[in-house]
Amino acid sequence: MEKHMAVCPYCGAGCKMNLMVENGRVIDAEGLPGVTNEGELCLKGLYGYDFVNDTRILTPRIYHPMIRRTKGAPLERVSWDEALDFTASRLRAIIEESGPEAVMLTGSSRGAGNEANFVMQKFTRACLGTNNIDNCARTCHAASVIGLMECVGSGAMSVSIPTLEETDCILLIGYNPAASHPIVARRIVRAKERGAELIVCDPRVIESARIADLYLPLANGSNLALVNALAYTIIDEELADFDFIDEHTEGFDDWWEIVQDYAPEDVEGVCGMPAELIRQAARRYATAETAVVGWGMGVTQHAQGVQTVRAIAALALITGHIGKPRSGLAPVRGQNNVQGSCDMGMWPSLYPGYQRVDDPAARAKFAAAWGVLEERLSLEPGWKLTDLPHAVGEGKIRAFYNFGEDPLQTKPDTAQVRRMLESLDLLISQDIFMTQTTALADVVLPATSWAEHDAVYTASDRSFQLTTAALPPKGECRHDWEIFADLSTRMGYPMHYESTREIWDEVRALCPQFAGATYEKMAGTGWAQWPIFADAADDPENHGTPELYAGGAFATPDGKGHLVAAHWRPPTEKPDDAYPLVLCTVREVGHYSCRSMTGNCKALAALADEPGYVSISPADAEARGIDEEELVWVRSRRGKVLARAAVDERVNEGAVYMTYQWWIGKCNELTLHVVDGESGTPEDKYSACEVEAIADQRWAEDHLVERYAALKAELAAEADRQNPPEPEPEAASESEPAAEPAAPDNAPAPTPAAAFAPHEAEVAGRALYANGEEETLV
Repeated sequence: MEKHMAVCPYCGAGCKMNLMVENGRVIDAEGLPGVTNEGELCLKGLYGYDFVNDTRILTPRIYHPMIRRTKGAPLERVSWDEALDFTASRLRAIIEESGPEAVMLTGSSRGAGNEANFVMQKFTRACLGTNNIDNCARTCHAASVIGLMECVGSGAMSVSIPTLEETDCILLIGYNPAASHPIVARRIVRAKERGAELIVCDPRVIESARIADLYLPLANGSNLALVNALAYTIIDEELADFDFIDEHTEGFDDWWEIVQDYAPEDVEGVCGMPAELIRQAARRYATAETAVVGWGMGVTQHAQGVQTVRAIAALALITGHIGKPRSGLAPVRGQNNVQGSCDMGMWPSLYPGYQRVDDPAARAKFAAAWGVLEERLSLEPGWKLTDLPHAVGEGKIRAFYNFGEDPLQTKPDTAQVRRMLESLDLLISQDIFMTQTTALADVVLPATSWAEHDAVYTASDRSFQLTTAALPPKGECRHDWEIFADLSTRMGYPMHYESTREIWDEVRALCPQFAGATYEKMAGTGWAQWPIFADAADDPENHGTPELYAGGAFATPDGKGHLVAAHWRPPTEKPDDAYPLVLCTVREVGHYSCRSMTGNCKALAALADEPGYVSISPADAEARGIDEEELVWVRSRRGKVLARAAVDERVNEGAVYMTYQWWIGKCNELTLHVVDGESGTPEDKYSACEVEAIADQRWAEDHLVERYAALKAELAAEADRQNPPEPEPEAASESEPAAEPAAPDNAPAPTPAAAFAPHEAEVAGRALYANGEEETLV
């Protein structure tokens, strides 16, 4: 048995591990003493490796390139030469007719690595001539990037993950670490054991709330009002660090002009809690010797996401809880390399290293390094990923290059996304699995998985770490960066690299704040945390900068922290008589993103499978005649899906919660495509919906089993056009579904938005945290 060092491909904690390989298969995983995980792994880290082996539990891997010769024609297997020539020809024709702005590309944060993302954005800019490149951060932490860059100069965590264990006070807002980042959650448990205070703000009694010193059950959609009220209290009760404000910040008077309207007593109705509770939280945070504020998509996935992030930054600035050890801001990123995708310039307004595309000096530098005329590199920021639906509808974008994402699963208002993808002149999908998006593609390009390539990843706290290949590429799969370089060469801009190390050295040469992050420093369980400058390269003890803004020196143009405030406004779609509940999307602890990876892992698929749960309060369930574990309809103005009821006393009345990993109980069939006007991040945390009982549960169970089998069979049939290797005997795909049973009179006919339904597996994962405080966060 061989052991190969890797970085976990799931959340942004950056856990180090060994993969055990025997007879060409990954058979186990064990934790290594990495800087963030110290030998520990969570559920996904321990059991989320066997998707690499192509279990075909959910959907098959793809091994060969495929194309549709004409729109609507079946996919057919072709050689790499034909696939890339076809792709180059089609892209060239679209650009000649409509210009480079008619092409949009998205990077991948799911295990592809920094080098692949760097080469893709280089292809986008130097070859195609556009800045239309984005990544999944647009739908999660784009609001954090934009808000923090304005206020403190960098959109990343200002502290390290280990800092959470060392600080005196942790304030969590809209962030559920037990489900999102279990290894981070363990740090929080240890901080509590050491005596740190924990303050949790969330509508639900999440796992962290159960052990909190102070729990603030804010009303859904009231984030900005609450944070403004915390800030008001800090100033009103003279708890602020006024010396820090005077010396290190700008904009106090304008900021206070707005915040002074948010006395806790005036926003009790908006926030849904007593004013004194808000004041207690403000006092504890402000008077702590050191403190960290952590947040997640419960803050960012709102129409006021950027404004709320600015308000959170203001809390740290007015208390001086930033720029000193064990204090700062912690927007904890969701996916394995979403921080790295941003670092590498997968962003329509930024080159690698956060250098602005509209800066002539930055353009000149990259043009010289890449051997192109400056005019080739556009000074105009490109389209955002969430601009796609209307840009395609208006004919402004005709081709979309989808790299390692599944927007048909992960983006809001799935019916709109499907219409958009089907109306493109050219859809290219580069992936490792036959996903729902890949099944619609005109070009399918098979890439290597996380366990089949070397790469550098950036953890959520800015730590670069090296992962190494445990297996050679399968079938005809190629490394992502090789595909981009080959396609670029065919389109007239030659690129060639021998290794990921050669690409990484180019990144370091172009990005001064990454320059000291050498392969040698990242060897084994080593790491390098940006900013890490060139002089650190030969110093084995210098791992970079664990905490930003030392001494109150911010990375803004004037070196000051900027206080910026905004008034709260209600969410976009308000509940009414037809749709009286608020739908909020959340994470599933045992699954990840679009589930193509974790859904193909035996242990994780056995733990939790379709249709997923809709968590509902006992009062709301009783009012609708819904019992625990029953199948129900969840509907909104955009569609209807099946889900299984989880009647949960920790859920607040008037709201329901669904995880977004499920194909059948797909909550994004229901969510509203409304975005934050500055970041483009969708308001996934607030849509109006209703939950309805289904009288005939036998019919519902049979229906969903068959619909789930039909969807899996459909995707397997698309993948099988390439004649893949035989699946493992114990994981053979399901038999063909029987004819669909007739629906009872009171059941609506399936629609495109609710056409696929789940099978018999019931989600057991909720029981993981049922037995006491210590188990809740591990």
